[in-house]
Amino acid sequence: MNDLTNNSFRHLFIGLDKKVSIINDNKIIAINLDNAATTPVFKSVLDRISKECELYGAIGRGLGQKSEYSTKIYAESRDYILDFFNASKEKYTVIFVNNTTEGINRLSNILIEDKSNIVITTRMEHHSNDLPWRGKCNLKYIEVDENGRLKLDELEYLLEKNKGLVKYVTITASSNVTGYINNLSYLSNLVHKYNAKIIVDGAQIVAHKKIDFSETNIDYLVFSAHKMYAPFGSGAIIGLKEEFERLNSDLKGGGTVETVLDNSEVLLPPPEKNEAGSPNFFGAIALVQSMKELENIGYDVIEKNEKILLKHTIKGLNSINRVISYGDNFNIEDRLGIVVFNLKDIYYAECASLLASLRAIAVRQGAFCAHPYVKRLLNMKDEEYRRHLLDTTCKMPGMVRASFGVYNSINELDIFLNTLELISKLK
Repeated sequence: MNDLTNNSFRHLFIGLDKKVSIINDNKIIAINLDNAATTPVFKSVLDRISKECELYGAIGRGLGQKSEYSTKIYAESRDYILDFFNASKEKYTVIFVNNTTEGINRLSNILIEDKSNIVITTRMEHHSNDLPWRGKCNLKYIEVDENGRLKLDELEYLLEKNKGLVKYVTITASSNVTGYINNLSYLSNLVHKYNAKIIVDGAQIVAHKKIDFSETNIDYLVFSAHKMYAPFGSGAIIGLKEEFERLNSDLKGGGTVETVLDNSEVLLPPPEKNEAGSPNFFGAIALVQSMKELENIGYDVIEKNEKILLKHTIKGLNSINRVISYGDNFNIEDRLGIVVFNLKDIYYAECASLLASLRAIAVRQGAFCAHPYVKRLLNMKDEEYRRHLLDTTCKMPGMVRASFGVYNSINELDIFLNTLELISKLK
């Protein structure tokens, strides 16, 4: 078991001991509590990239030894991803993308066949699983309760009310704001009961909790490498092979066709027909290498450690008088290692800036690309929330977020809590 006082996984990462400048030009080792945005890199990922550079060649575009080697490794990356998520190679395919946002945008372009198609999403979503669907379909939302959890009875109500007409339900596996984990097995069974399909934004969960397609029976999963300790501009869609075969791709060009005639073309089957242009070889192998490292650590260890860190942080936040916490901080079994809060009478951006300048603690501040959700957590109406757009003296509402990675320690969180308490007394 990993010692969480001084996390023994730190040696697996590059840059964690890099010193940065703080107030008065002092240099100290930074503390990263912004893992929900982007994670540091496994050393083994950089090692793998360096190794593969020696034999790198064009993917699927030549018979030279380096080209054939790279094509083989690229194809094996797809197979590894399917095996990692226990997804059937007969039923699913993997399409590489640049990130989750691009992946969901591409799904919204490919899957929606008519503007009348009904798609259900939620008010918990990151903008990347909300905005891509707007204007393309008949989009409906389910609400969240006072703690920010989904009102699942509303989902069933909408499915029943529009019985047989709902094409897709697109939903986050876990919130990037509160860390709530949604029950994918329950959701998938419910959605399939009404002959709809389920799309899962997996960006926030993949580095924290294992998703098993054979258990959850989801139809699509989209996720990014930069949330999994391999920030090389890559990600993947795992989706139903038969739907990608049936529907047109939103991208065309080199690598997508069997042949091109003067006035027509014959497309390759997916995933090739859905990956136009030269593939991001290094992005794919970086993603796979990071997944291998996470498997070596073990998701059971990751989940157990994270729960210890979460409990410790919530207890510490509760001991600071001016802290206002959001979400359910009592029943936390369905939460990832994320906390969101404000300090009373201190603007969130100032709080985050002081954490950085005083002790090189990186957190996120604002509304986390989830404005409708944050508005609800702050218990604000539309008119109040948007005042900053009309009144230059009014600042945009938001909060501070601290999010944990596999390498964070109790010692780091104690420094964070002590610094936050100091800030609360300074202002």
